[in-house]
Order: sequence, then structure tokens, then C-alpha cells
Amino acid sequence: MTGILKRILAINLAVLHCKPAIGENMTTVGISGWGAYVPRHRIKLEEICKVWERDPAPVIKGLGVEEKAVASRDEDTITMAVEAARNALARAMTDKTFNLKQLGCLFIGSESHPYAVKPSGATVAEALGISSNFGNQMMVADLEFACKAGTAGLQMAHAFVKSGMIEAGMAMGSDTAQGRPGDALEYTAASGAACFIVSKNPVAELEGTYSFTTDTPSFWRAEGKKYPSHGARFTGEPAYFKHLTSATKALMQKLGLKESDFNHVVFHMPNAKFPLQAAKMLGIDANKLKQGLVVTKIGNTYSGSSPLGLTAILDIAKPGERILVTSYGSGDGSDAFSFVANDKITELQNIGKKTWDYINNDKKYIDYGTYLKLRGKIHRD
Repeated sequence: MTGILKRILAINLAVLHCKPAIGENMTTVGISGWGAYVPRHRIKLEEICKVWERDPAPVIKGLGVEEKAVASRDEDTITMAVEAARNALARAMTDKTFNLKQLGCLFIGSESHPYAVKPSGATVAEALGISSNFGNQMMVADLEFACKAGTAGLQMAHAFVKSGMIEAGMAMGSDTAQGRPGDALEYTAASGAACFIVSKNPVAELEGTYSFTTDTPSFWRAEGKKYPSHGARFTGEPAYFKHLTSATKALMQKLGLKESDFNHVVFHMPNAKFPLQAAKMLGIDANKLKQGLVVTKIGNTYSGSSPLGLTAILDIAKPGERILVTSYGSGDGSDAFSFVANDKITELQNIGKKTWDYINNDKKYIDYGTYLKLRGKIHRD
């Protein structure tokens, strides 16, 4: 068979099996900048237990959480997102070929958008100087899917850049999570934000992503209600563990990877117990979760939870290391990701404030009365 005939046969086989032509859709896309923000105010779980006359020892041991971050009076989903985004941009702009005008989308996931009708993202874009008032093409969307709204935005930004519609995008998860006073959620519902710049010149390349979604009534907040409700018996096995492990297994199967191929792992953190239990179910070494297990010191930041775990990993990841991230959002769904750090990541790790710097440094502890004032919880209904 001549060389020409072999080439024709190869092309026909590629078409028959729906394979992309050489060079098609091979653009590398991933994270080129990341940033975190955690408020300085903290309340210890002991303080909450004291108010509700509960023994703190079993509560702290059961949740694996010692204290949680609380947004101040002048902080909300928007202000925290802006701070995280500024940190992300500082890293992304070490690439001299990157500029703000390349940013064409901004997705912000949250359960606590300040307005029912008025996008948080438009205000964030204006504060950062990337709205259309500054000459940018800018597509903005506020996202909601419980605690996985931030990772949904990361998937969307990746798709926009990968398709060639825009050069770079921004995705963030930011929440000032609410829990009814005296409810189990009050012990962990916390505040924090994370942001990622997605471009074709990444320091952490996205290998693949997979989502798993069902209609499971585990957690909800009706229109006009201040606090969420939860069906306690649905929050474990049929909700968190089913969705998170299913998305993770499907992603590994899709990419032909196994548990041992990952150096770092981040799972959504409603508490410290659940992600560690999920890791055990999947045969993953618990030590791989250690760096990203930020919940122990700041609580569950909802849409910022797994994103903040990822920023903590990116702060220390070495070139060539593979990172598994799987979010979870009540209602119910999980997004799983596989990232691979490249040799450009080390330069960015020395820029700005790291995630654990926010967590450990400059903390200010508050009592329960101050906590109520800051969160606007002045009565129990």
C-alpha cells in the first residue's frame, strides 16, 4: 500500500470513529492565576456550644472543626470576591503577555448574593476594572448550586476559553454562609472566597472534568426565607457520598487514572469528617487531603469550600504533580477535576498572600454576641 493510500485510510478511520483531526481542539487551558480571601474574625465552636449549653468536646470531635471565619459588617460575597480576585490577578499578571482586556467572562458562585435581583458579578467586574466601562468584552453570570456553584463557574470559564470565544476568564466561589441560631449548620457555616483566572497559558493544566447530578432533597432555602433547611437523613450517604464518589470515579475512568496517580486531593468540606471518609471509600491516602483541608480552621465556606482547598494546594504544588478536586452541592451534584501543575507554578507561589496565611495570621476572636451583630442574627425565627 502506497504512503498516499495509507494516509487516506487513516483519515477515513479518524472520521469514522469521530476522532479530532491532528491539532484540532488540542489547546492547553487551565488556571493561570489563583487567589484566596478569608475574613479575620473567628468564633470558636466552644463559644457557640456555651450559648446553647452543649458539651463542646463531642461537637468539635464529631465535626473536626475548631473555629469558623465570620465576615465583618463591611464584608459580603462581593467584597470578599473582589479581594480574592485581586490576589488571583496579581499572580496571572506575572505573565507579561496577559492583560485585563483579555478577560471576557466573570462567573461568581454563591448561596449568599447580596441581592435577589442585581448581579454580584457586575459589581465585582466594575471594582476590578474589567467591566465593559473599561473597554472589555464582559459576560457576567451569578451562579447558584449550593456549595458547588463556584466549581460550576470554573467549568464554564474553561469551556469559553477552550472554545476560542474569549482569551481568558474568571471564576470564583464566595459565600457568607448562614445557619439558623441553634441549628447544626451554625457550628460550621462560614465566610470566605476563592478566585481563578483561566487562560491558554496555565500553570495548572485542566486534564478533564466530570459532573454528576440528581434531584435529592438534602438541603434547601425557599424564596424569602432567611435560613436554609436540611433533611438530616439525606445529607450523608444518598447525598454527599453518592455524588462526590460517583463524580470522582467517573472522572478517573474517563481519563484512565487511578487513585495513586494523584498527589493532592480536595473534596468539598461541610466538616472535616466527610471528606476524610470519602477518601477512605475511594482508597485515597488521607495525607493527600491534609494541605487543602481548610475547614478545620475556618468552617464550611460553601461555594468557597473546595475552591479554597484548591488555592491552598496551588500555593505549594510542585511541577508535575496532579491535583484531584471534587466539589459537592446540595440538591444535588458534584463536579470533579484533574489538574496537573507545570514548571511555571513555582514563580507564582511567591506572590501575594497564601491561603494558610489568611487562615492562621491576624485572627481576631469574637464572642457570640458580636457574632450575632456581624451576621445580623438578632432573633431565632
